[in-house]
Amino acid sequence: MSLNAVTHLNFRGQAREALEFYRSVFGGQITIATYADFGMPAEVPGAKNVVFGEVVAENGFRVMAYDVPGTDEPVAAGEPTTRRVNGTTVTEEPFFLSVRGESVDEVAPIWDGLADGATVIEEFGPAQWAPAFGMLADRFGVTWIVDVAAAHA
Repeated sequence: MSLNAVTHLNFRGQAREALEFYRSVFGGQITIATYADFGMPAEVPGAKNVVFGEVVAENGFRVMAYDVPGTDEPVAAGEPTTRRVNGTTVTEEPFFLSVRGESVDEVAPIWDGLADGATVIEEFGPAQWAPAFGMLADRFGVTWIVDVAAAHA
């Protein structure tokens, strides 16, 4: 099974929950830290609550995540997120990640795990170009494409 990764996923106060969720789906080791663990001053806005970390899956896939400081509002599935960088508001569109396997049996458990609390964009099932294909926005607003590699792909 192959997966593509993005360097960072940002969340509004949900990075810890997201990392634990992705570990439950992909397996592997999880590392979670807060700014306070690294001696960041408490007066930094949200420093006590900012979480960052990563999940390294058993197949080597890595998911890194961090919280956007200053808010704990949930991210609606598929919506852009915004953050402030040196006085500038940066808007990041939803992330697209893909999971591709060699058989339906290989990718179906991943689909089932990601589908918990997700918004299904396209049902997981047979497609013209692959034995199985589906797309969903998970509970954290990250969009996943799950499919089985077709012979002609």
